[in-house]
Amino acid sequence: MREIVTLQLGQQSNYLATHFWNVQESYFTYGADEESPIDHDVHFRPGIGSDGSETFMPRTVIYDLKGGFGTLRKINALYDIDDDATSSSLWSGQTIVQRQQPIEASSYQQSLDAGQAPPKLTTSTVRYWSDFNRVFFHPKSIIQLSEYELNSTVMPFEKWHMGEELFGSLDKEHDLLDRDLRPFIEEADQMQGLQIMTGLDDAWAGFAAKYLERLRDEYGKTPIWVFGAQEPNTGLSREKRLLKLANKARALTEFNSQASLVIPLALPESPLPRSVRLDPASTWHVTALFAAAVESTTLYTRLKMSDRVYSSSLGNMADILNVFGKQTIANLEMSVSEIQSSTPNGNGTNGVNGHSDDNRIGPVRSLHGTGVALYADSEAGSEKGAATLDIDLSSPQDLNLNQGYRRRRRRRIFSQVLADRGPESSESAKNDDEAEMEDTYGVRHRPKVHNYRSSVAFPIIDSYPKIFRDSYDHPVKDRVSVRTALSTDSTVTDKVKALRSTVIRSIGLEDRETIGNELAEIADSYKEGWSSDSDDDNDEE
Repeated sequence: MREIVTLQLGQQSNYLATHFWNVQESYFTYGADEESPIDHDVHFRPGIGSDGSETFMPRTVIYDLKGGFGTLRKINALYDIDDDATSSSLWSGQTIVQRQQPIEASSYQQSLDAGQAPPKLTTSTVRYWSDFNRVFFHPKSIIQLSEYELNSTVMPFEKWHMGEELFGSLDKEHDLLDRDLRPFIEEADQMQGLQIMTGLDDAWAGFAAKYLERLRDEYGKTPIWVFGAQEPNTGLSREKRLLKLANKARALTEFNSQASLVIPLALPESPLPRSVRLDPASTWHVTALFAAAVESTTLYTRLKMSDRVYSSSLGNMADILNVFGKQTIANLEMSVSEIQSSTPNGNGTNGVNGHSDDNRIGPVRSLHGTGVALYADSEAGSEKGAATLDIDLSSPQDLNLNQGYRRRRRRRIFSQVLADRGPESSESAKNDDEAEMEDTYGVRHRPKVHNYRSSVAFPIIDSYPKIFRDSYDHPVKDRVSVRTALSTDSTVTDKVKALRSTVIRSIGLEDRETIGNELAEIADSYKEGWSSDSDDDNDEE
């Protein structure tokens, strides 16, 4: 079955995950002559609703603060059972119930509930991630943490120790793994892994670190991918920026030792290409860009395939990327291109793109057509070279944190997974350079590059903001081709060193030496094949 169970931790990650689930929902087909390319059992679980009807809901556990769920109810139309707190109370006396004024549902949600065409969403109408949510969640998926309130000015949930302490107190009282996550894991027949979406630079990172530690103790060999979303720093005070960077530094040290793969996600501070136009102040917009990259780079883990030689999994990809066994931090890049009007518009299903022949759904495959090429070294000539794409989501601004530190070496890619989706175009082939790199000893290297391709384009559904532009600068309304590159490379050394030198003095004395040493070890693990004393030979100005 190769199921994946998801953990969503915090407001930023819940925006990201909502985009992800909405896209998965768009792949469902309902006609007898239609077939979805997606194996829905990977991310969705079957169940029975309160009225006896069959349900299909995400395999996910969602944590957020008080007020963070907006209009989303724990009990929805599919599980409309009695949730009266007084009915289960041990108190037999008179009770007084005080209720807060409920948040009014957005017009988008009202239209969905009424079965009508929803209105266009805007940055002003999206107040919470639930405002653009299109799926039903199982009641066990919804976990509100009432100890903190969303956007509180009195006690904001932003410091690392707050997340650690909150997890510790809750886990001591309830055993969060047993109560919240284990039911989803135990119903999976052959789980391929866990994916965690969390904030990387706020208190949720501390919460996630403790959760990850418990997960690793309980499921020692299970592949765990962590997507760490960061909020844009534009407009923040120096104190706030330093706090976020300190949280991130702690997160990288903790995640690096526990996760199979850690993928930081940050909006580049440099200008985006003309094909992307978004509002950096809108979490809805920023996480939409993240979601397009995350959903595209993991597409091959859930496609429906008859020949498993073309399939892959979270564990296999982590092994491919972690060449030397200690490189768990991967960089994610993406490029977006419009689909030419001459391309067929698909088979009419929700977000599923097909062709006019019998093989409408293109399976994930090597760009060169053989399953063997997926695992062959590119030096054999069976794979294309490494690519550098035009949107870098891997926190490239970290290279500029320490103005006294100069990036010393050319980027060396150890391993890279290239994923192309949408109709094949010359734009995809254009970036496939046969790249060779030279280390400080003059030995030439060609990185291990693994190519995947699917004809399933990324769908632009009505809950997704119109952030992509065509060649005429018009919003793309249907679908786009997306190319992603997930890489382990030497830039991690420069980023981690710059991060360390920037935040080390702001970390408490009791943790400063430990965190400083761990960051230095992470930086050193991305220098295989390079001499630290002779990097100047390959300086880039």
